[in-house]
Amino acid sequence: MITVGMNYQVLRGKEEDFERVFDKVVEIMNRSPGHARTELYTKVKDRQSYLILSEWNDRAAFDAFLQSEQFRSVANWGKAEVLAGRPTHEFFERP
Repeated sequence: MITVGMNYQVLRGKEEDFERVFDKVVEIMNRSPGHARTELYTKVKDRQSYLILSEWNDRAAFDAFLQSEQFRSVANWGKAEVLAGRPTHEFFERP
């Protein structure tokens, strides 16, 4: 099992758009092989900063999701419409 931390900085005023699309992305993730669960968080003192924690059976399952047409479509929309910069992903596993 791996946990992926995905950090996003959203343009001011685009928070609701980001959250609405996040809900749709989670629906897609839930149908993806190897996906266990995903949660969305926002910083208390910086509401444009988001963290998505997503659990997957393994890195290959997450990478397959990243290669999907659905993810690419959402990523392109995000770059054009709501993101203030390039997101970063970090991988974690329990020792």
